[in-house]
Amino acid sequence: MPLSTNHRGALLMAISMLCFVLNDGFMKALFADMSIYQAIFLRGLITAPLLAAMAWRQGVLLPRLSGRDRWIVMIRGVAEVGATIGFLTALAHMPLANVTAILQVLPLTVTMAAALFLGEAVGWRRWLAIAVGLVGVMIIIRPGMAGFSIWSIWALAAVGCITLREMVTRRLSADVPSLPVALVTAIAIGLLGAVMMPVVSWQPVSAMSWGLLTATSVAIIGGYLFSVMTIRSGDIGFVAPFRYTAMAWAIGLGLLMFGELPDRATVIGTAIIIATGLYSLHREHRLRRTAQGPA
Repeated sequence: MPLSTNHRGALLMAISMLCFVLNDGFMKALFADMSIYQAIFLRGLITAPLLAAMAWRQGVLLPRLSGRDRWIVMIRGVAEVGATIGFLTALAHMPLANVTAILQVLPLTVTMAAALFLGEAVGWRRWLAIAVGLVGVMIIIRPGMAGFSIWSIWALAAVGCITLREMVTRRLSADVPSLPVALVTAIAIGLLGAVMMPVVSWQPVSAMSWGLLTATSVAIIGGYLFSVMTIRSGDIGFVAPFRYTAMAWAIGLGLLMFGELPDRATVIGTAIIIATGLYSLHREHRLRRTAQGPA
């Protein structure tokens, strides 16, 4: 029996989340043998040529961009670099599930930023959901309490940078192809690794590390491709909640690869974030349908 467009979109969203979590897990494993910056430099040597080849094949390797779009792509690249530094620094020192849990607040922070800076209408119910979701983040981080990790601040910095990235991406012209934008991001992150190499110790790259580098490159490109396919499949109100499958993938992969399990506070905080995120998505979908009127 063929899948409906909604079910296909949900499946693609779950697969894209799996790809991104696999990338995170492989990168975390690499940090046992090399620095963060060596890892992202070497990953860039693989991902950038692959993305360039894909963009060339589709005829969008060197698209003509307006001055406004060029600035947006540049700002987006800077935000992506900041997110990479914050996220991978946290990932190197925290359990995979904990870092992933903090990032689950992104739908709420994007909604908040869109209301504050883009003038999008957000009612009191969604503002309440955002506030409760942020309480869930505080439960995970536990500032000033036993179990607090300073590295969680790096994860929050990544959330801020990704939120900025999403905001500027919304300003990008609709006719700008996605592949060259992703290529610029890959090059920017790879250059970050290259610039930082003089201040870190270069470690010999074993066959196992090359295998992990190849796997993480394939995973992150797969995550990008599946996420693009997701956008084009099904109703966003049905598909979007499946982004939270990332938490299930992170718990399973963390246990399998690193023997990690989230503690009770992380589970409670994550449940609060996911519940409020789902409610916010539900309200947004309901308001959009109301605005569109009856079919």
